[in-house]
Amino acid sequence: MSNYPVEAIRTVALVGHGDSGKTTLAEALLFKSGAITVAGTVERGDTVCDFDPLEREYLHSLGSAVAHFRHGGAEVRLIDTPGYHDFIGQALAALTAVETALVVVNAQNGIELSTRRMMDWAAERSLCRIIVVNKIDTERVDLPGLLAQLRETFGKEVLPINLPAGGASRVVDCFFNPAGEADFLSVAEAHQALVDQVVEVDEALMARYLEQGEVRPDELHAPFERALRDGHLIPLCFVSARTGAGVPELLDVLAKLAPNPTEGNPPLFYKGKGAEAVPFRSVPDPDRHVLAHVFKVVIDPFVGKLGVFRVHQGTVRRDSQLFVGDGKKPFKVGHLLRLQGKRYEEVDSLIPGDFGAVTKVDEIEFDSVLHDSHDEDQIFLMPLAFPTPMQGLAIEAKRHGDEQRISEVLHRLPAEDPCVRVEQHPTTHETVLLGMGELHLRYLLDRMAMTYKLEVQTRPPRVPYRETITRPAEGHNRHKKQTGGAGQFGEVFLRIEPLARGAGFLFVDEVKGGVIPGQFIPSVEKGVRAALAAGPVAGCPVEDVKVTVYDGKSHSVDSKDVAFQAAGRKAMLEALRAARPIVLEPVVAIEITAPEAKLGDLTADLTGRRGQVTGTEPLSQAMALIRGQVPLAELEGYAGRLKSITAGQGAYALLFSHYDAVPQDVQQRMSAGYQVELEEE
Repeated sequence: MSNYPVEAIRTVALVGHGDSGKTTLAEALLFKSGAITVAGTVERGDTVCDFDPLEREYLHSLGSAVAHFRHGGAEVRLIDTPGYHDFIGQALAALTAVETALVVVNAQNGIELSTRRMMDWAAERSLCRIIVVNKIDTERVDLPGLLAQLRETFGKEVLPINLPAGGASRVVDCFFNPAGEADFLSVAEAHQALVDQVVEVDEALMARYLEQGEVRPDELHAPFERALRDGHLIPLCFVSARTGAGVPELLDVLAKLAPNPTEGNPPLFYKGKGAEAVPFRSVPDPDRHVLAHVFKVVIDPFVGKLGVFRVHQGTVRRDSQLFVGDGKKPFKVGHLLRLQGKRYEEVDSLIPGDFGAVTKVDEIEFDSVLHDSHDEDQIFLMPLAFPTPMQGLAIEAKRHGDEQRISEVLHRLPAEDPCVRVEQHPTTHETVLLGMGELHLRYLLDRMAMTYKLEVQTRPPRVPYRETITRPAEGHNRHKKQTGGAGQFGEVFLRIEPLARGAGFLFVDEVKGGVIPGQFIPSVEKGVRAALAAGPVAGCPVEDVKVTVYDGKSHSVDSKDVAFQAAGRKAMLEALRAARPIVLEPVVAIEITAPEAKLGDLTADLTGRRGQVTGTEPLSQAMALIRGQVPLAELEGYAGRLKSITAGQGAYALLFSHYDAVPQDVQQRMSAGYQVELEEE
């Protein structure tokens, strides 16, 4: 058994924008707590959390890393996450495993894209949030201005729990310490503001506080935890991970004030699927049955599949039997591992709040729930809404004979990163690797070459257009085939109608009197889906369509699955042609950070790409944020254009927004090109 209680555990994720110093801060926390004897650096490539060879080459984090340390009687479980938007999937996944998000802000750059997003996503998961302003010793930083900006952006709940002192060479506590000297602001006033904010969540304590004028620090612990859980307080800590200023104080905040698994907001699980799913909360009790959630998967060519999980309930022991999701066959925990970066250590048991890992369990996937009860099948954690990967590369083997290896490797990449997708285009037969951006795709290609010794050829893929219909229509087909022996017969009548944009596909069976036997209805649906794979205008997948099968005929001898598949497909094709189909293109939300002086050039460039600017916002250091929407097809070569306009100072991130109809001239060109392709085939 573990030699510490659940109440001693603290689970935290370091999140925030790239270059905010999260990995350096993780190294400083490990060093100051005594978990490591020498602090590494990102530049030397010897930190605990950036251990991948490509991370050492890129000089920034590419995936999340797990570490642990002890301080002040607390067992801290920490996840260091990448900050660049291209690797946002790894950071988001970490939020499912912790009670507290430490949102790290670069004191020099101020509030950046990922700062806002991680604050919002952490709030959506009901996590406790602590802002950590790093690099406070950097020259020409405006810490008072940054504090004001953070409060203006994220609310009056943002209050400093310590303040820089001695020219940012140290910090002074403002929570337990009612007086002291700081580089700016009054420690006494900061202390008063914290107490005023905390007592608001406890009516009895607030009444006594108003009557007596003060409360003891030990009386503030419980209301402090509640204020964190409710989002009523967002403490702000100042640190310099490079010099160590503020790091001991941050360790104390984690040990004394961060919630343990019994104090944080428990995650929401579901038992069952669809409309019958019943929500419930896990209970961090070591004696209950096991509930653990896999938040990271690593596929190592030598070790095999490694599933990294957080225990939410019960105790996972070596040699215990666990089920994966709704699987009926348990697996035996042969090796129960605790991770310290790339180093694995075997342990006997893990309790609620602990992170652990198991190897060589093929059934484990990202987001799997592990449990030990036959009765608790079909359990799911409340899912995260991951951004849709929109940038891609068409991939093919560089060497003849590597086609099968490419398929195997491309199957592994999405298993490790929820923001990676692989698609097969039904008409061009392209294999397309989709990621969050150019850096993401470059990393995936480098990983294929370095880890799997696989070289590929790439080219820009076709934009993932879709097709839909604009009016109801009907289709009918009688499939009849006689070849001398047993024949084929199936007749299908169906009608189609458009659904709301983004609704997908709905198949309805309204056949009466058994004119199409029930066992053939799935065959009709299969044929319908086959027709939807390549639309009549440009050969793109068709979506947002409701299909209702209402009549047909069968033959007692000749009716077969293949006959109704064929009839369903041809009836669907007939209906699609009559339903005035149109082509849809993906529209993405774009956020650009660039020098304020270049706003005019950038907005004009977006407008020229059929884009629309939806807003601008000033940031720190003469930088500005541009928000807009633009068709994905118009962004080819945009990275180079942005670099040219901003002299390399600009950056952008994309998020899928919606599908919209292409202009008529574009549709006509696409349709003409598709007809040429069909004739050539």
